Amino acid sequence: MKNKILDMSSLDRNLLDQLDAYVASLEGDNEENLIHVLHRAQALFGHLPHNLQLYVARMLNLSGAKVNGVVTFYSFFNEEPTGKYVVSVCMGTACFVKGADKVLQKILELIGTEKNAMSEDGLFTVKDVRCIGACGLAPVVTINDKVYGKVQVGDVESLINRYKGGQ
Repeated sequence: MKNKILDMSSLDRNLLDQLDAYVASLEGDNEENLIHVLHRAQALFGHLPHNLQLYVARMLNLSGAKVNGVVTFYSFFNEEPTGKYVVSVCMGTACFVKGADKVLQKILELIGTEKNAMSEDGLFTVKDVRCIGACGLAPVVTINDKVYGKVQVGDVESLINRYKGGQ
């Protein structure tokens, strides 16, 4: 059976060359390097569309299903474009018990979007994640790489407004 032709027309060749160079610099087993390669690919392209996942799979001699399984398992990876600010609300047990679901609903209301969708202005994508690993700070919200602990519903508006202002 012939391999399906991979449609690369929507992927920037310069970015693919950078990804190729990164992969060539890695040592070790391709499967062990998969997460590193996916992180680099997402940093370059902003997200991991299916054709990029297949490109990575072929580059590492792995199945497309293996690559997609890793992408869809880890909440860090995004298959769709995301806003400038990715807001993640921890829904682990400690956070949920302390009101993370109410914090999430308030964030969605203020931003005017649904979970895992980019806001119309392109500023925000809101995600609920299983565990951030900061249970002592519950409930926890991250915005890109910044962690906010003990977030209450009353804190949400000022927090979101900081980022709407371009922080």
